[in-house]
Amino acid sequence: MNIEITNHEGIFIAELIADEIIVKEVQDALDLMANAAYSGATKLILHEKNITPDFFDLKTKIAGDILQKFSNYNMPLAIVGDFSKYTSKSLRDFIYESNKGGSVNFVGSMEEAKAKLGG
Repeated sequence: MNIEITNHEGIFIAELIADEIIVKEVQDALDLMANAAYSGATKLILHEKNITPDFFDLKTKIAGDILQKFSNYNMPLAIVGDFSKYTSKSLRDFIYESNKGGSVNFVGSMEEAKAKLGG
């Protein structure tokens, strides 16, 4: 696991780089936020592949709990992945509403993530 910091239009954004699942529970997300902030980042990019599949099953409440921490600690987040494979209407609605709010964005590419977080 590596956290890469980039300067996008004067905003320092941390990106989690890993091949395995890193975020399995709320504490993992808090640890990532702390590491990113310690490195000078004010925003974070995660990849879908680095988040437990349980996150995308809203019945587990993991997504709500994790995203609430990002909101509480004022750390905007972009999650990059292909979310079209999820057929749950409640998850699709959750993603839609999250994207409207602006502090948590589900996006399809790194370019879109940086645009959402950099603006």
